[in-house]
Formats: sequence, C-alpha cells, structure tokens
Amino acid sequence: MDLSSCRGLYNASIGYHVFTDYKFNGSAFSLKWLKSICGSCLRGGHICRLKKSNSREPETECIKGVSKQTMVTGTIFDFFLLMLVIAMFYRLYSSNKSERENRIKVKRFLEYYEALKPSRYSYADIKRIRNQFKDTLGQEGYGTVYKGKLSNEVFVAVKILNNSQGNGEEFINEVATMGTIHHVNIVRLVGFCADRFKRALIYEYLPNESLEKFIFSRVVKNYSLSWKKLQEIAIGIAKGIEYLHQGCDQRILHFDIKPHNILLDHNFNPKISDFGLAKLCSKEQSAVSMTVARGTIGYIAPEVLSRNFGNVSYKSDVYSFGMLLLEMVGERKNIDVSVESTSQVYFPEWIYNHLDIGEELYIRIEEKGDVEIAKKLAIVGLSCIQWYPMDRPSMKIVVQMLEGKGGKLTIPPNPFASTTPTKTNLSKPRSAFQQELAIISEVE
Repeated sequence: MDLSSCRGLYNASIGYHVFTDYKFNGSAFSLKWLKSICGSCLRGGHICRLKKSNSREPETECIKGVSKQTMVTGTIFDFFLLMLVIAMFYRLYSSNKSERENRIKVKRFLEYYEALKPSRYSYADIKRIRNQFKDTLGQEGYGTVYKGKLSNEVFVAVKILNNSQGNGEEFINEVATMGTIHHVNIVRLVGFCADRFKRALIYEYLPNESLEKFIFSRVVKNYSLSWKKLQEIAIGIAKGIEYLHQGCDQRILHFDIKPHNILLDHNFNPKISDFGLAKLCSKEQSAVSMTVARGTIGYIAPEVLSRNFGNVSYKSDVYSFGMLLLEMVGERKNIDVSVESTSQVYFPEWIYNHLDIGEELYIRIEEKGDVEIAKKLAIVGLSCIQWYPMDRPSMKIVVQMLEGKGGKLTIPPNPFASTTPTKTNLSKPRSAFQQELAIISEVE
C-alpha cells in the first residue's frame, strides 16, 4: 500500500493479529497487513486517529477532515484575501500620499495667490524682500530694479523709485492702472510701498528680462529668437495692448511701448511693463488732450509731438507698437548712424523701399517660412507707423493681421512720402482703418 498519507497511531509488538507476515533481515523490515484500519476514513476524505479506549487492541475512529480539493480552494481563497488586504493598504497609503500632495499644492497656490494680490508693504518689508540690494536687475528712468523673494518659491522684481525725480505721478499711475489689470501679456503688480518718502513697486519676476536684450545686444546673439517665436511675441504684445484699449473698464493708454518695456517669462511669453506714463480715459472716447509730450524718442507718435498730425489717442500706442515691430524685424534700432550705408540709417524707410520694389530684405533666414513671417511683421509694422492716426489700424485689426496669412497682406501707403500735412493729405479718401477721433480731457 501507499503509506504516504498514513501516520503513526499505535506502537504494537510483533504478535498482534493485525499482522499476517513479517520479515526482518537486519537492514530491512517488511510487514503484510491483514486489513487497513484507516482505509475507509481516507477514502471518505476524513482523518483517522487513535480512539481512546481500555481495549488492549488499538481502535481507531474517523473525524471530519479537509479534502484535497477543499484545501486547494482554501489556499486560493487565502491568496486572494491576502492580495485584497495588500491592495487596501496600498490604496490607503496612496490616498494619504495624494491627499498630502493636494494639501501642499493648495498651500502653494494660496501662497502664490496672496503674493500676486497687490498688497501694501512697509519699507522694512521691502528691504527684506530685495535681499539688501544684492541682486540688481537694471536701471530705469525713475528708479532701480532689484530681484527679491517673497517666499522660497515666489520671486519678485522690486523697483525703488527715486525721490528726486518726478512728483509721484508715475507711482500713482502704476498702482492705479496695474492694480486692476489681469492679463497674461501684462506684468502683474504684486504690491507697493509708500512709507513716508520711500516709494517702491513690486512686480512678478520674469527670468528672461526684456525683449531689448535679445534683439539689440550682441552678447546674447547665440540666443537669437526664431522667427516663429518673434511672431508669437508680437502677437502676445498686440493682444496685451488690445486689452488695455478695449478690455478694461477704462481705456488705458500706455504711451511707452518699446522693447525695454516688454519682459519675457521662462517660456518667452511677452508681458507689457512700466505704466509710469500711462493715462486713463473713457472707453466711449478715443482721444486724449495732453499738455506735454510723453514717451521715448524713436517710439513717440507724431501727433504726440505736434497736433498738426491729428489728435492724441489710443492710435499713439499703435504707432509705438509698429516701431517696435520693425526693430524686431531688423534686430537693430530704427535709427542707427553706425551703419555703412546712409540709406539704412532710418530702417523703417529702408525696409519700405525694399518691399515696395520687391527686393529681398537681406535679413537672417534659417527655416522655411521665415521669409513670409519677416515680411508679414514688416508690413504690419509699416501699417502701424502711418503718420496720421486715422490711417493706422486698431490693435484688434493688428492682431488679426498678425494671426493671418502674410501673403494676403498688401503693402500700406508710403508713410514717408510727406511729413507735412497738406490739403491733399487731409482731403484724401480715408482707408478702412480711419475713423473719427473725438478729443476729451484726460482722466487723472
């Protein structure tokens, strides 16, 4: 018999009747059994054990056991139960980990949100934020800009205004205008300081600094922006100006659009900054009266310098944007006396003459499609610098022109043909860009 499933039940001496025969030769011992006293138990799936009795002969009894199939089923069940417990613990751990991460995320958001909400700071706070004047970002007309830190993850730019320059108007303009502006292409005002004679402005920090660094500086020439990126930057700036003109409760005229005032974030998305010269006016009106000219030479619209060219309006920002576009195309100042050819000293006129006769622009071309983008930016720029405000497109139309196909644009009239208004100029048919501009008093 196969005795692998048997176990010892009783120590018996030779001579018990359960044996019929036995042999012992010193190294092997064999038995022949009369009957299997546990056979019926095993066949029924039960367990055989020794029965307690006073009888001299061993007696056995069957108790209920577990069949092989039942054992296999139990083992599988136990395995799945173990996996279920492990899964529950893992899910509980993951849930707690996710909840911790969510709490950290919410905490960081609230910290960032509070940091970007314009707040008033004391001068002692400003000294702490700007790290004791250690990191200087640049010098501006009304002050110096430093890199600061509100917390471990929120960096800012702190502009300390000079007390000796201005009468506080720039400070008032920036806080009044930027405190209400929320647009992806406009720098965010984080806070301000007006502590006795100390004044400061705190902006969001943009790591790539200004557009001027990338289109004028020879130091970063190896990091020249692609034409596709230049087009994206131009569209972003145009959308930012359009928002100032149409998206706010009151129309905001910037009056100082130039590469130095276009900052770039880590993805080179443009943001308009420096609202020190900005003016507010009603959206129902489109012109503003000013006692003195404001802006930067080279970007100031003609009507800001002389009312003979028309009324000062939001079209003055359009002119400045056009000059900025042409500098992006040429990667040089529009007025550059260092060039070899005198015909290239005034770049806008030079580029118009080349486009007018169909000549190449002789600018850097690296990829297929660069020519079309460069030509489109140039045509839009020339459309924006028309001498008379009514001949310039609105920023809404400018955005449409920049986002459309360059091949569909036509070269605008020559803005350099005559800089003196004549009866012929004033009585000529108006283009699609023209509209009446009423004069209003500026809102202080």
